[in-house]
Amino acid sequence: MGKYFGTDGFRGVANETLTAIQAFRVGRFLGRHFMRGKGERARILIGKDTRRSSYTLEYSLAAGATASGADVYLLHVTTTPSVSHLTRTEKFDCGVMISASHNPFEDNGIKLFNGDGEKLGEETVRLAEAFIDGGNLPLATGADIGRTVDYVAGRNRYLAYLLSLPRVSFRGMRVGLDCANGGAFMLSKAVFDALGATTYCIGAEPDGTNINRDCGSTHPARLQSLVREHALDAGFAFDGDADRCICVDERGAVIDGDGILYLSAKRLQARGELDGGGIVATPMSNSGLERSLKAAGVKVAYADVGDRFVYETMLKEGYLLGGEASGHIIFRKYAQSGDGILTALKVMEAMLESKCPLSLLAEGYCPLPQTLRTVRVLGGAAAIADGGVVRAQEEARRMLTGGRVLLRVSGTESAVRILTEGEDARACESAADLLECAVKAAGEAV
Repeated sequence: MGKYFGTDGFRGVANETLTAIQAFRVGRFLGRHFMRGKGERARILIGKDTRRSSYTLEYSLAAGATASGADVYLLHVTTTPSVSHLTRTEKFDCGVMISASHNPFEDNGIKLFNGDGEKLGEETVRLAEAFIDGGNLPLATGADIGRTVDYVAGRNRYLAYLLSLPRVSFRGMRVGLDCANGGAFMLSKAVFDALGATTYCIGAEPDGTNINRDCGSTHPARLQSLVREHALDAGFAFDGDADRCICVDERGAVIDGDGILYLSAKRLQARGELDGGGIVATPMSNSGLERSLKAAGVKVAYADVGDRFVYETMLKEGYLLGGEASGHIIFRKYAQSGDGILTALKVMEAMLESKCPLSLLAEGYCPLPQTLRTVRVLGGAAAIADGGVVRAQEEARRMLTGGRVLLRVSGTESAVRILTEGEDARACESAADLLECAVKAAGEAV
C-alpha cells in the first residue's frame, strides 16, 4: 500500500485525512496525465455515493481536472461498478468513484479506473501520490481549460446493460433489497422492477449521514427480518457503493460471498461455462469453500485481499469467476470488478433456471466455524509485529487444533482484521478474544 492509496483507493476521514485540497490535486494530476495529445483533452468520468462529503470531493476533483484541461462528465449519485462499466464502454480515459464503500459516513474515498474499467495500476497511482505531496503541473489557460458535463444519461445506459443480462424474467418473484442508503438506492429497485419482480426495499432513504448505518451488506439482520416477515423468495444486501452483495435465502439465512462463489461455480460448471475449471478466492475465504468445491471438481486459486488482486489473478489463471467472502464477486465475462447488482441478477437467474430455492442452490457448501473481528487501531502493521501479539498468535494456533489464524492490516480503514478458523466454534471465539485483546494493547485506539 502507498501513503494515500490502499487496496481500494484513497480512503480517509472526510476533510481530516482526505481533504478537498487533496482531491483537487488528484484531479489536477488526472487531467494532465490522461491528456491525449496537443489539442485533445482528456475525458474523465466521475460518480459519487450518497455521503454528505461526496459533494465536496466531487467538485474539488472536477475543478482540478478541468484546471488541467480535461473535460469532466458527472454521473452524480451512482455505483462503483457503473463507473467501471461506463469508463470502458463509453471510451473515457479515466473513471473516478467517490466512495468509502462499506465504511461509516464520516469516511470517504477516491477510487480510480483506467480506460479499460480496471483499477488504476500501481505505477500511475504512485505518480498521483507524488503529485499530491507537492508536485507541479502547468495549468490550462484560455480555450484549453476544461468543462464539466452533466452525464446522468450514463446511468440509464448502465441500467440498460444490467437489464440485458438475465436470460429469464423475474415475474412472480418476491425480492427484498437493502440498498445501504447508498449508491444503489435508485438503480437496484429500477432493475428488479423492470425485470418483473415484486420488490421490498429498505435502506433506500439516504440523508447524507446514514449510509451503511445498521443496514447493507455488513448489517444484514434487517434484511433477514424483511425476508421472513414477507415470505420473500430472496434478499440482496449491497454496501455503500454497491460493489458488494450478500444474499439472504427464503428461510432468512445469510449467504456470504463464499456461498455465492460456491453456488455460482456449481451453476457455471453445470452449464459448461466454468472456463479453466476453477475460481479465485482470497485468504479471508472460509477453508470450507475450497473443500466443498474440490469435492465438486472445481479448483481454487488464491489472490491477495482486494478485488483488483482477485481480477489480476483471474486473468492470469484464465478463470471467469472470483471474489471475496465480503461479497465482492467478479463475473469476468460481464465486469472488471465487483458488482453487487450484477451478482444479485446472476443469483436470481440461477434460482429461476434451476427451479430451485436459494437455500437448495447453496447446499453442499460446508463452511468451517470461523470468527471475524475488526479492531480499529492506528499503526496496524506495528501492532501485528508487537511481541505480545506474536505470542498471542502462537497461543491462538494451539487453541485451534488443525485450524488457522490470520491477522492483516486493513487496506480501507485504520484497523486490523482478525480471522480465526477451526473445527470448534467456541475455540474460534476464544482465540479471537485473545488476539483482539493483544492487538488493542499493542496499538493506539482510533
